[in-house]
Amino acid sequence: MARRVCLLPKSPFTAPNKSQNLISVPLSFSLCTDSAAGQTHQPQIEDQTENYNPTSLTNLQDQQRHEQVRKLRVLLQQGRSETARRLIKSLILPNSPFSSPTDLYTLFSLSAPSMKPTFSDMLLAACSESKMPKEAVELYGLMRETGTRPCLASLNAMLESLVTSKQFGKTLELFSEIFESGQGIRPDRFAYGKAVQAAVKMGDLERAGQLVNSMKMKRMSLGVFVYNVLLGGLCKENKMRDAQKVFDEMIEGKTAPNLVTYNTLIDGFCKVGELEKAFELRERMKDENVAANIVTYNTMLSGLCRAKRMDDAKRILEEMEAHGFVPDGFTYSILFDGQFKCGDSEGSLALFEEATRKGVKLNRYTWSVLLNGLCKQGNVEKLEEVLKKLMETGFVPDVVIYNTIVNGYCRRCDMNRAILAIEQMEIHGLRPNCITFNTLIDKFCETRDMDTAEEWVKKMAEKGICPNLETYNILINGYGQMRVFDKCFQILEEMENKGIKPNVVSYGSLINGLCKDGRILEAEIALRDMISRGISPNAQIYNMLIGGSCTVGNLKDAFRFFDEMASTGITPTLITYNSLIHGLCKKGRVMEAEDYFSQITSSGYSPDVITYNSLISGYSDIRNTQKCLELYETMKNLGIKPTIYTYHPLISGCSREDMALADKLFSEMLQMGLVPDRAVYNALIHGYAEQGDTQKALSLHSEMVNQKINVDKMTYNSLILGHFKQGKIAEVKGLVDDMRAQGLAPKADTYNLLVKGHCELKDFSGAYFWYREMFENGFLLNVSTCNELTDGLEKEGRLREAGIVCSEMSVKGMNDCSSIEDVVSVAKV
Repeated sequence: MARRVCLLPKSPFTAPNKSQNLISVPLSFSLCTDSAAGQTHQPQIEDQTENYNPTSLTNLQDQQRHEQVRKLRVLLQQGRSETARRLIKSLILPNSPFSSPTDLYTLFSLSAPSMKPTFSDMLLAACSESKMPKEAVELYGLMRETGTRPCLASLNAMLESLVTSKQFGKTLELFSEIFESGQGIRPDRFAYGKAVQAAVKMGDLERAGQLVNSMKMKRMSLGVFVYNVLLGGLCKENKMRDAQKVFDEMIEGKTAPNLVTYNTLIDGFCKVGELEKAFELRERMKDENVAANIVTYNTMLSGLCRAKRMDDAKRILEEMEAHGFVPDGFTYSILFDGQFKCGDSEGSLALFEEATRKGVKLNRYTWSVLLNGLCKQGNVEKLEEVLKKLMETGFVPDVVIYNTIVNGYCRRCDMNRAILAIEQMEIHGLRPNCITFNTLIDKFCETRDMDTAEEWVKKMAEKGICPNLETYNILINGYGQMRVFDKCFQILEEMENKGIKPNVVSYGSLINGLCKDGRILEAEIALRDMISRGISPNAQIYNMLIGGSCTVGNLKDAFRFFDEMASTGITPTLITYNSLIHGLCKKGRVMEAEDYFSQITSSGYSPDVITYNSLISGYSDIRNTQKCLELYETMKNLGIKPTIYTYHPLISGCSREDMALADKLFSEMLQMGLVPDRAVYNALIHGYAEQGDTQKALSLHSEMVNQKINVDKMTYNSLILGHFKQGKIAEVKGLVDDMRAQGLAPKADTYNLLVKGHCELKDFSGAYFWYREMFENGFLLNVSTCNELTDGLEKEGRLREAGIVCSEMSVKGMNDCSSIEDVVSVAKV
């Protein structure tokens, strides 16, 4: 009886899922030994066929396996490649007699070694085409080990299979192993395309750029696919400047953009609000005869609706219909959302009627946008009315719809109606879920009713619904907002005890609360704790720490967190740069702030209104009004709409130098629809007061009162200053009385102003009157005002009062008043 040998593949790759069957073949077939030469050799296929003896096999499965291998061998010998491919695909299925593709590969290799290269390429391609990337990678590993070099086409099929199955890291790993490790296989454009696609999908734009540069160095045309993939990655990261450069390069290189190219860029520009760029691309499409599709139109509609440009959206919709595209449910969901963004719930309801009239089939997603929009507008009654109409057409509300209703009542703080909606939900046989309860709990946390929030967590558990990660995150955020940090740590401990692992949101809520409370050290302790638990901080976490450090003026820590962020591979965001710029400007370090301003654009971001506001404020603080105005004009030219916070430093700075310019800025602000606040009025009132224009200052004060803007001590101090500038002493006491009536008790700054104002008008009796009140209320004069008062009293011969002032100031520790000893000694005589 012939001896058998068991042959197993030695693969470093992961073993197949199915148990590997031992390949049992006759020793005479698998290994032939020349007794004379003592050398092992492999016979030709014909010899192998003669030696092949399936009757010697011990079981039916072995016979089936060897019969299939024989069929494959014959098909390949006859050149019937397509039939062979179909057979191979059937042999790698789960019900095949072979335990895995590597099992089939090994047996065929022993049966027909000369056909192994052709067969292995077919098998590798079959695994890839059959969506078996794991098995394809295992087979590739075995092929390498046994010295079989796959062809480029089969390798490309394997890379495509890995990308399709979202194994992007493995794709890049194998790309490097195959093409960058000196195996002599040159990647083609398809292989590079799959590698670039994998890098982009992983968010690794740096690696994608390296691959593209490698293609260029090899003078390889990128092709529209690679350009589109790269543009998609850049647009996803909102790096539209870089995306524009890639598009320009594409045009210069004579690569014709296709519909995907244009749709990608239009979507990117729409999402960052650069709609004019999107429209320019749409016009270019027309010039290049690239026909738009419904995706193009929906993308532009989405951008316009996001920007609340509903008239333009209507024109695009008309163009869309004129080109034969019928608005679908998704189109209407975009339009519903746009109307709600404009606060026009009636407009959305009109669209709903229009869609119904046109017979447009709306799906649950579209309904949910409409109902959710009504909910956000607080129009829950109308929501229920629409829902009733829908139910009449056979629409059955589910848990999601009821959750929307619960959310609507919570938004209105109508908690009784929200609870009633949950009860109705249960009456209709629907079981509330975590989202239902979390919505309710979140609202109680938002209103700082933590006791009731905790009660509903208990009710939730009583109904058999276990609090989930989001429930605990809501509680942590609630206690964090209330600065009850001990409770936050208790909840984290409770989560751990219940086997619920905190995530970056859990720690983010805690860190955010600590940073807002200025407790940066404790926030960093929380950061180290989350890292030690294997939870990776993201850009938002570092932004909280950087922003918090800048707010408390600790720029050293802010830059330390910034460096740590970069060293861990986390890309800074626009918020990161804005925080650093704001912190530097607050410290007067505007030149360093300008450096980080430059980094924003070099990182592919566009400075926003917050960036410009920080720089304008910084230059205003160092009295560089000209630079403030230049930045103001730049942001307007870039289409960045100023906010009320833009005008605070602008008007404040100009009111120190040029009230005509300050007044002009005020008018521009009003034309933009911005409502002036206390800071704007105070800056203008102070500017006019400094000029002695009390009439204008009082007029602005009246405007404040009429608009129900609360005045503060700065308002009154400015009015008092203005009256002194015009020598109107009589009205000053009335202002102080009015100030007190508003609940604003004069403090040291107001008293110093009162004493100094009377002194400058040579009314030292009035000055001494305010000094007495000031001293009795526990406030002290500053040195210069003290000197002015004592000198004035002394010149009028009122040495006793001068001595009292100097004596009292001396007792309180102010020994810098001029001639204090002389005045006191004279007063005693």
